[in-house]
Amino acid sequence: MIPGRYLAHQESLPKLPVPPLKQTCDRYLAALEPIVDSEMLKNTQELVKEFQAQGGVGDRLQKGLEHRSRKTDNWLSDWWLQTAYLDYRLPVVVHSSPGVVLPRLEFSDRQGQIRYAAKLIAGVLDFKSMIDNETLPIEYLGGKMLCMNQYYQVLCSCRIPGIKSDSVVNYALNKRPPSHITVVHNYQFFVLDVYNSDGTTLTVDQLYIQLEKIWNSSLQTNKEPIGILTSNHRNSWGKAYANLIKDKTNKESVRAIQKSIFTVCLDAPMPRVSDEMYRTRAAVQMLHGGGSRWNSGNRWFDKTLQFIIGEDGTCGVIYEHAPAEGPPIVALIDHVVEYTKKSEMVRTPMVPLPMPKKLRFNITPEIKRDIEEAKQNMNIMVHDLDMKVIVFSHFGKNVPKSYKMSPDAFIQVALQLAYYRTYKRCCATYESASLRMFKLGRTDTIRSATSDSANFVKTMDDPNTEKVALLEKAVKAHRAYTDMAIRGQAIDRHLLGLKLQAIEDLSALPDIFMDTSFAVANHYNLSTSQVPAKTDCVMCFGPVVPDGYGVCYNPMEEHINFAVSAFNSCADTNAARMVQALEDALVDMKTLLDQTPKAKL
Repeated sequence: MIPGRYLAHQESLPKLPVPPLKQTCDRYLAALEPIVDSEMLKNTQELVKEFQAQGGVGDRLQKGLEHRSRKTDNWLSDWWLQTAYLDYRLPVVVHSSPGVVLPRLEFSDRQGQIRYAAKLIAGVLDFKSMIDNETLPIEYLGGKMLCMNQYYQVLCSCRIPGIKSDSVVNYALNKRPPSHITVVHNYQFFVLDVYNSDGTTLTVDQLYIQLEKIWNSSLQTNKEPIGILTSNHRNSWGKAYANLIKDKTNKESVRAIQKSIFTVCLDAPMPRVSDEMYRTRAAVQMLHGGGSRWNSGNRWFDKTLQFIIGEDGTCGVIYEHAPAEGPPIVALIDHVVEYTKKSEMVRTPMVPLPMPKKLRFNITPEIKRDIEEAKQNMNIMVHDLDMKVIVFSHFGKNVPKSYKMSPDAFIQVALQLAYYRTYKRCCATYESASLRMFKLGRTDTIRSATSDSANFVKTMDDPNTEKVALLEKAVKAHRAYTDMAIRGQAIDRHLLGLKLQAIEDLSALPDIFMDTSFAVANHYNLSTSQVPAKTDCVMCFGPVVPDGYGVCYNPMEEHINFAVSAFNSCADTNAARMVQALEDALVDMKTLLDQTPKAKL
């Protein structure tokens, strides 16, 4: 162990800046241009002018933020955790927790399932040893060191429901950190100790033996799916939770799950589907488990990290979003997937291991009612989620790169084109940008709908315009916004900070935040994220507004994995149609570039 290496690294990181007020106000008005009408924009311009006047309310709030920045490690991170996650009351399932689909595995029975689960557990523990020894390689972006704090938040942590707001606990820093994981099979939870008494981790063989014991002692499927409670609306689950843990046995069982390093869900096989539909089906299995008849009860959705291993070879992850963003999770997954490919030495342990402990729950009639309610709500969510996962195989990062364009910007402009062609308008678009160049940095918003992207998408289907220059400008504008965002100069978190500062100062909320334009700007019909991985996987999440889309993509060298979600309850959205529009947009943009001599570019 290199004591303090992590801390020394953290201390050397710069603090998240508070951008200048005028800069944010100007950029806010520019961001509104493509998404609100001229009448609304005019009104907002007046409000902004008043807000940023010298000695005015904006000035006062800005000074408050700058003061907060001086006395905290990161003026945003606590506020963000609270407002974006812990105060958010919709279920974490679909609405907040992302899923990751791993490449399909070739096993079709429980032996294969258990063998793979054992290797996967060993792989995660291998990664954990790097976190524990502080030997995780420090990551860089554009030559700048990144904050590694999120890696220290994902293991041994769990969300705790409250009546009005939740909290997150992390047991990793305890004097005696947890040494067990939770395994759930047929809705039954088990504590599996993964370390020997001398501190070494169990071998893959030992893990296999322990998992087999768990499997064999949880064959009965008539158990109450206690885990499904974690999928309910947070206020309902908060009440049910308070009631559940009144019982001593239940409290101890719940605590064992919360304290575990991570959870492994051994899933029952899902109904077979065609190869074309397989990835989509796997994505919904990761996001919600398929409903109360299938694997939705085989989860503890509050647990930060759950690895899902299906008997039919469907594997992946679902994670609770409060402690971390996608990239650290994907780095862990990349490591684990590589680890599972290694052939392991067979060392058959001589020492018989104790039976993993089954967690008991006393189900009162009241808890039974809560479970039934959670089942019904889960099944409604399952029916409402419209999901489509595809592999776009025409090209990958290679094409935009050959035209010296940022692949991410190219894909984002294609999304703008797909949306515009479908709805004949531009919409507020969210793409997450990492703020990890700063101490405890989380994310800010890249606003992909710009005046330049609007100019391009509006003329793309007009035969008489010179479109290549417009496409180039749109891609460059996106790239510029991205650079600005990762340097801590984007507008969204700054505006949020000013708004929260106003709430804290107990003064009335400034008009700029009560304005219709502000509501439009924060109604993200497109909520998007690029989550690049070495593994040929794809992350997926639900839309953030009732009439929106959730779009996640992993650009590989020669193909792109896309996951697009919408809600069936919205008549205007359709995931398959959006996927088709996106494929067409990407192909048409490539055709446009191919028709233009490279000398011109």
